[in-house]
Amino acid sequence: MNKASLLQPQYLSGRLLLAMPGMGDERFDHAVIAMCVHDEHGALGIGIGSPREGVTLHGLLNDIGIDPGVAPDVPIMHGGPVETGRGFVLHSLDWGGTASVAVAPMCALSASMDVLRAIAEGRGPSQWLVALGYAGWGAGQLEGEMRGHGWYAAQGRREILFDTPVAARWAATWRAEGIDPSHLVSQTGRA
Repeated sequence: MNKASLLQPQYLSGRLLLAMPGMGDERFDHAVIAMCVHDEHGALGIGIGSPREGVTLHGLLNDIGIDPGVAPDVPIMHGGPVETGRGFVLHSLDWGGTASVAVAPMCALSASMDVLRAIAEGRGPSQWLVALGYAGWGAGQLEGEMRGHGWYAAQGRREILFDTPVAARWAATWRAEGIDPSHLVSQTGRA
């Protein structure tokens, strides 16, 4: 590896961000965030580790005037503390609307009503989850939090996103990285 490649920023789009124990912000306790955008301007991720209390897909669809049709009535994820009324759909790559953004290699991100209509009509993506809100960071903010041992960047795995029960996603992602989460501690040392 040459010196120039060592100086290139390491962006985290397409990865799963895991909250470290003891990070200090209880809003992100055991958080699992699918990183969708990360560049020199900042970062945006969608929380996939906890459902929004009392909010289901049928209720959301009814609230926005879409007949739930054949869509299952599943919980909506708490996507993050920013713009909690704004909806996002993380979905498999077998469906793409005009406003879908690939989050390689894990999934695609859509924020338009088209994907919700398609899900309700049974012509949407084969795998999906819906979230309200997002986690956002300004330029350099996430990098600073990572230096402070607030987050761990795991590989983006579709099976964690779509096939793992919500309550198990944090621990399952650590295990997929080869780390036993019971061995994690809430404080770091200094050498």
